[in-house]
Amino acid sequence: MSDTVFDVRGFFCPLPVLKAARALRAMSPGERLRVLVSDRASVAEFRAFCRESGHALVAFTEEDGTYVFVIRRGEGSAGL
Repeated sequence: MSDTVFDVRGFFCPLPVLKAARALRAMSPGERLRVLVSDRASVAEFRAFCRESGHALVAFTEEDGTYVFVIRRGEGSAGL
């Protein structure tokens, strides 16, 4: 299964989380969303979002100022 890539670089919190939540709502449980973000504040925001929404933060990396979050949509998770 391949990840859906969602590029929200250039946006500042809370927009990356809100846009990712909308994308996740359109996905089926178990599908994965790879989110590319440039805002450092998004690190804490995405961790909290996944913890509170029931989605799984599968991976997190940072390279050259781009933060990459891999999120697996949870079963019955509504998101924001």
